[in-house]
Amino acid sequence: MMRKNPLNKGIIMENAAGIGTVTSEMVEARARELAVINGRPFSEPSEADYQQAKRELTGEAEMDPQEESSESVPDSDGWDPVPGSTGRQAADSLGEDEDAEGRSESAQLFEEGVTEAEHDQMRQASRADEQSDETEP
Repeated sequence: MMRKNPLNKGIIMENAAGIGTVTSEMVEARARELAVINGRPFSEPSEADYQQAKRELTGEAEMDPQEESSESVPDSDGWDPVPGSTGRQAADSLGEDEDAEGRSESAQLFEEGVTEAEHDQMRQASRADEQSDETEP
């Protein structure tokens, strides 16, 4: 069984022993296997078979079918905005750890700590006043 080690991109491992760098012959053989798997003759691998074979053997990231199809569309056939459309400015989105006021998570925690400390001081002050009132005759 062939396994890929992410630390050795482009190198194939078989039983934990390196068998070398990926060659064009290896890509060709895998592309032919993919053609057969996809129901085409062994002698007729497509360009997509070659690309997938290369990705598999070199450890490149897999592309999802939608992304792959959008990359295969020529730029001239891509998105064509309506002529005369000016578009609009998108609203600034808050970061994952920001609140509605744009404060970061650490700033929120700091503010929460200050509020709790003020509350504790007020409670202690009111207790001290109660105790001093109780001690006076």
